[in-house]
Amino acid sequence: MRFAYPRPQLERAHWLSLDGPWRFRFDRERCFHHPDDITDWPSCIEVPYPPESQASGIGDRGFNPACWYQREFELTADGGRVLLHFGAVDYAAQVWVNGLRIGSHEGGHTPFRFDVTEALHPSGHQVVTVLAEDDPSDLSKPRGKQDWQLEPHSLWYPRTTGIWQTVWVERVARTYLDKIRWTPQVEGFSIDFEARIAGDPAESLSIAVELHHGERLLASDRYRVIDREADRRIVLSDPGIDDFRNELLWSPERPTLLDATVKLFRGDACIDEARSYVGLRSFTILRDRLMLNGRPYFLRMVLDQGYWPDTLLAPPDDDALRRDVELAKAMGFNGVRKHQKIEHPRYLYWADRLGLLVWGEMPSAYRFTKTAIKRTVREWTEVIERDYSHPSLVVWVPFNESWGVPELNAARAQRHAVEALYHLTKTLDPYRPVVGNDGWEASATDIIGIHDYDADPETIRQRYGGDATQLFDRRRPGGRVLTLDGYPHRGQPIMLTEFGGIAYAKCPAAGVTQSWGYSTVTDDASYAARYRGLLDVVAHTTLFSGFCYTQFADTFQEANGLLCADRSPKVPLATIAEATTLTRTYIPGVV
Repeated sequence: MRFAYPRPQLERAHWLSLDGPWRFRFDRERCFHHPDDITDWPSCIEVPYPPESQASGIGDRGFNPACWYQREFELTADGGRVLLHFGAVDYAAQVWVNGLRIGSHEGGHTPFRFDVTEALHPSGHQVVTVLAEDDPSDLSKPRGKQDWQLEPHSLWYPRTTGIWQTVWVERVARTYLDKIRWTPQVEGFSIDFEARIAGDPAESLSIAVELHHGERLLASDRYRVIDREADRRIVLSDPGIDDFRNELLWSPERPTLLDATVKLFRGDACIDEARSYVGLRSFTILRDRLMLNGRPYFLRMVLDQGYWPDTLLAPPDDDALRRDVELAKAMGFNGVRKHQKIEHPRYLYWADRLGLLVWGEMPSAYRFTKTAIKRTVREWTEVIERDYSHPSLVVWVPFNESWGVPELNAARAQRHAVEALYHLTKTLDPYRPVVGNDGWEASATDIIGIHDYDADPETIRQRYGGDATQLFDRRRPGGRVLTLDGYPHRGQPIMLTEFGGIAYAKCPAAGVTQSWGYSTVTDDASYAARYRGLLDVVAHTTLFSGFCYTQFADTFQEANGLLCADRSPKVPLATIAEATTLTRTYIPGVV
């Protein structure tokens, strides 16, 4: 099995992965409208790898606006319900089971599911068919780094069409736990718990929750379900002295997770059970500093595109996701900015488990239209819902570098769009900071993010080592202002959220004939020296509350990764880590 349970914070025992070989065919002329229209399946594809990838067995990177998938599986009804899940399908999907259309979904990065109980065949032999539609030239949909030209150019990469995360089925009761959500409250040493119930109406429902730290029972509560909901605050016994409190707090240095068991009861009978976990941590802002669990914390982050040479947006397997988290930590970083991608939930699981902070960023559309904003709002809402309970995720970024809103200085509607997404995000999740538009032209934002790829450390020192007031009175890279008129710096933390981008084409990827970066070196010694020089300046510039270096790994024509595309290091990991950690570390009690 390539991937463990795909939804790590609501895990049940009875599930079946449908990853593996599926029948497949392109439908470039849009000839088919129903599975019965298709009499010939000329290809076989390996799900969950997109057809543009080599790992899929297809490897076709042309313009493919539509494609069909089909596979058979065995599952006999047992009196309960059967749910069919899709981790992500890019961009729009229609789904049939045994020839019966059961639903559709739009949005290329978020999960969806259908109750297929009534569509199942009594024999136990089932057939699922999927139509995936993805207009390769549509710039009004959130597409991130997927290129709209035939060949990848500049900083855009091969497209991803269709299924690119796990497809799976699970058995549940007729009435079952639909969603659970955790909100840690460090100040009160408590955790807010929310649950939603789906399925058949039922009386006398209650939910039992147990929290453990290792073998130690921290809480055992039971709540009545009212109107299919249960919302309660679980107050933990405050251990008092910091040494004991810190043992339960989550951080990259000590990623403590509390294991949870959640059971749904009808009367005294348990009808559903799931495993989960929660991290007790806070991430807030105090004046110009970022605060983790009430203490100042300097962010050492790396920008991560989340692409692989043979699988594109789809991770090769669960081990690859874990390895990426381990490599980021081994290079001395305590966080990553997932750039223009909603990453696989198993990545967040490993970030939770191993200790790595994550910024979640919405993939951009590249044309400002009402359709683009509606699509972005809908999908961004689903992203926040999916990832809300992960302790590793600490900041939301709905826009990057004014992509999709290119006339922020002049167009009032575009300003309103950024401000609306900022406030919507704060409404759906009031506990995390939000960067309204990372890079420049900030308006509504909790952190000022600056993108500056100047390769000269001395220029960086002079540019950011002085008075912050003067910084905001001048134009910056790309001729952009850091904040829009009417939005002066209000004392928010300032971070250099993109810089570096040193190109060292030590290990060019297959098929890449030209590579680039923002500056270039040609040998190990020069590469290590330039990285260290930049990090030394950025880390000791008191204006900054953290940084994000570009980037984690080479990505197709961009050769500016610390790692090669296959994740082999260009210089020893210890060399990178030594330079990365030339930073201020948090000092308890000092702001």
